[in-house]
Amino acid sequence: MKKFIQEFKEFALKGNMMDLAIGMIIGSAFTGIVNSLVNDIINPILGIFTGKIDFSNLFLTLDGSHYETLDAAEKAGAAVFKYGSFISNVINFIIMALVVFCIVKFLNKLRKPAPEAPAEPTTKKCPYCMSEISIEATRCPNCTSSLIDVDAADLK
Repeated sequence: MKKFIQEFKEFALKGNMMDLAIGMIIGSAFTGIVNSLVNDIINPILGIFTGKIDFSNLFLTLDGSHYETLDAAEKAGAAVFKYGSFISNVINFIIMALVVFCIVKFLNKLRKPAPEAPAEPTTKKCPYCMSEISIEATRCPNCTSSLIDVDAADLK
């Protein structure tokens, strides 16, 4: 049992698990903000362009009865198909995805790519004929000059 508790403790306190927990908490709070944005700002604006349609009050009763509001239909116990709520949730999702995309894009701009180390040279110039040759060559394949006695500074 001690081993099980120790393994669980190691799992729960790993950095990734804590990051996930923090992300979930922030995501829950962010969901409330996006829901408010959609329900209190965007839906009324869409209502202006769609003839003041209240998305949250769009529904169909499955028993064929007619009710003035969604609350009245639910209080009567009618089976209700809430397609307006679905539309609101789709709008919420699109806005949330757009905001997350913008945040990730902004964070990627903040991250500066690590400078790449200059690659080690693989060739050198022959000091006699100035042709490119392998850095490991001891004799130039073009002019056949010996490169063993040549100073390293002359080969750059």
